[in-house]
Amino acid sequence: MKASRIAAVGALAGSAVLVLSGPAFAHVSVAAEGTAAKGGYATVNFKVPNERDDASTTKVEVSFPTDHPLASAQPEAVPGWKVKVTRAKLDKPIELHGEQIDEAVSKVTWTATGKGIEPGYFQKFPLSVGQLPEDTDEMVFKALQTYSNKEVVRWIEVPQKGQEEPEYPAPVLALSAASGDHHGSSTAASDESEDAKNAKDTKAASKETAAEPADSSDTTARVLAVVGIVVGAAGVAYGVLAGRRRTDG
Repeated sequence: MKASRIAAVGALAGSAVLVLSGPAFAHVSVAAEGTAAKGGYATVNFKVPNERDDASTTKVEVSFPTDHPLASAQPEAVPGWKVKVTRAKLDKPIELHGEQIDEAVSKVTWTATGKGIEPGYFQKFPLSVGQLPEDTDEMVFKALQTYSNKEVVRWIEVPQKGQEEPEYPAPVLALSAASGDHHGSSTAASDESEDAKNAKDTKAASKETAAEPADSSDTTARVLAVVGIVVGAAGVAYGVLAGRRRTDG
């Protein structure tokens, strides 16, 4: 009886270990660095975790929404990966900064040039995107994750409000309210002005710093000169007093 209980406890512990050591139920997601304001530009990160313990992620494909097309997507270099931005013609041109744009980004593909995302790790893939739409609160990006064993996981299920998260949810980017400088011009000017101000402050500070040793040495020289005069005067006075004592004696 005792042996059977020990065996049962051992089996339960073993199953618990298997559950805990299994892959984490994470998924491909997207989030902005800071905010993604409607009508503006933003830097977003696609976070890709490796959910397998026997294969590496070697390819990530992100499809851009066609209902809210984006004219621009500039990738940041990611060591160990090459990236390709694919563009496609639009059925209906969109207006951007007063110009008609007839094509938009349709897909961005990252392909590993080395080991890829190994088991137990994740990788972020940054993109600068814009101009973000003003008539929606979120954007859905569908993603395909390919492993070194040729397995392809399709993160394409669109989450629905009020319902449980699907098994393979597509990455969703939340958009914030539009800001006054969402076109980027005034922000850029403000940044440039601030940078110029900082540069001037830095230059002035460097001048003050460079001048400090000279001022310090000048002050030191003056102090030494005064001390020398005082010592000299004291020496003369001492000599006079000594002479008088010898005369009186």
